[in-house]
Amino acid sequence: MCGIIAVFGNVDGHVAAAAESAATRLAHRGPDGSGLWMRLGSAVLCHRRLAIMDPAQGKQPILGRDGAAVIHNGEIYNFRALARELAGSGRQCVSGSDSEVLAHLYEERGEACVEALDGIFAFAAVHGDDWLVARDPIGIKPLYYGRDRAGNLWFASELKALIDNCVSFEVFPPGHLMTRSGGLRRWYAPAWLRGEGGEVGDPSRLRQRLSDAVEKRLMSDVPLGLLLSGGLDSSLIAALATRLVRARDPRAEVHSFAIGVDKDAPDLCAARQVAQFLGTTHHEVLFRVEDGIAALDDIIRHVESYDIPTIRASIPMYFLSRYIRDQGVKVVLSGEGSDEIFGGYLYFYYAEDPEELRRETIARVANLHLSDVLRADKSTMAHGVEARVPFLDLSFLDLAMSLSPELKQPRSASPGVEGRVEKWLLRQAFADEADPLLPASVLWRQKEQFSDGVGYGWVDALRTHAERVVTPSELARAAERFPYATPATAEAYVYRERFEALFPGEHAARCIVRWTPRWQADSDTSGRANPFHRGP
Repeated sequence: MCGIIAVFGNVDGHVAAAAESAATRLAHRGPDGSGLWMRLGSAVLCHRRLAIMDPAQGKQPILGRDGAAVIHNGEIYNFRALARELAGSGRQCVSGSDSEVLAHLYEERGEACVEALDGIFAFAAVHGDDWLVARDPIGIKPLYYGRDRAGNLWFASELKALIDNCVSFEVFPPGHLMTRSGGLRRWYAPAWLRGEGGEVGDPSRLRQRLSDAVEKRLMSDVPLGLLLSGGLDSSLIAALATRLVRARDPRAEVHSFAIGVDKDAPDLCAARQVAQFLGTTHHEVLFRVEDGIAALDDIIRHVESYDIPTIRASIPMYFLSRYIRDQGVKVVLSGEGSDEIFGGYLYFYYAEDPEELRRETIARVANLHLSDVLRADKSTMAHGVEARVPFLDLSFLDLAMSLSPELKQPRSASPGVEGRVEKWLLRQAFADEADPLLPASVLWRQKEQFSDGVGYGWVDALRTHAERVVTPSELARAAERFPYATPATAEAYVYRERFEALFPGEHAARCIVRWTPRWQADSDTSGRANPFHRGP
């Protein structure tokens, strides 16, 4: 995991200096080192490194056998298999870095190299007069691009590196690549993403696919931990990871991390139960509401968004990531993506039919790079911590998205559990009484959105604060001040105003998509706005 900047065009010393200066704004993404490669008149590559694989080597930009230069943000999980293939054609990887295979693959296969990758990535590669920029299929790693006044093309991991250098910029779309001669094109386009029918998946394979996805993401040469909210998704990942780690070493110590506003927060109580069941070394972090409100500017600067659910959830994750970094842990596994894949949010109860539910899950997965995975990446990388998301493994995702939508429709719960249960299919896949992965109370726990689970008073406090600092007259004139993405509530106004101060102009504002739940009368993004929510 790292921060990258690439500039292509008429690159002179001034452009290179501007790129190198902009890279310092990404230092939080790569606190372990920096690198620069330049070819006057055509390209400059800047890199900030978070050393995960082969910390002693693997400095970037990395060069291939024939002189290609690459900068990479992400992880290539199949890099060892790729390195063996490359060795067969005389291309020898000299480090243990997963990024090195990209340089050799690009030299050998050109833009088709992306099709061989199993992992998450945003990378730029240069070879002779040609260059390639590519982003992973779901956009788990962030990437933006724009042009400066001279027409040079810039790419960067975060908006803050472009805001002073480009006159226009936008989100680089996931599953796309761009080349010097071919421009921008989509390279990842499975049938499910196109909305086309195909072979219906077998739900009995979900458990093995997810276990395989977790095992891939245990790849690390530095300490690794688990984000554990006590919800179904993070708890499943924690349970699978703990089993896999202890299968390798029965005495291995596994660290789990949870956060809340007080000891009785819903997530902390549930995470405590899971940690005890799994036998992890568990860490509980408490944060004060007033400290969260005071951190709003820092949060918006790091996550680069004014979307309400993104801000609400990013603040506790930001504080938790700081604590995790201070414990010496650089990599964490997380449960993002499952709600979008399986229709886990409570508003999915209102889908009129399975086809409507299917379309919504596709839309939510396709836009994860603008919501949950953006939050997960930027709020953890603010402190140099890498979040890995097994639910978005392509093999698991292709299976899960090919399942019949009727199987994902919320239905009556099992005996003894009140209400209706979301993600019934996923729960059933892991409900093994003979060999339980989790306590039944956690396996069947109600969906609790992260910003609610840290303590019901957290979202209420944010609303109250906003209503205190935004006057009714300011809100009434919001459309005059913000004609694009006009805020409709005091809370939305606070976030929009602070974002505009940090990232002025409509180009920046258009890089954000605001999310609201469909089909329910109350459009607030808190899960408690849904009538099916049980609790205060």
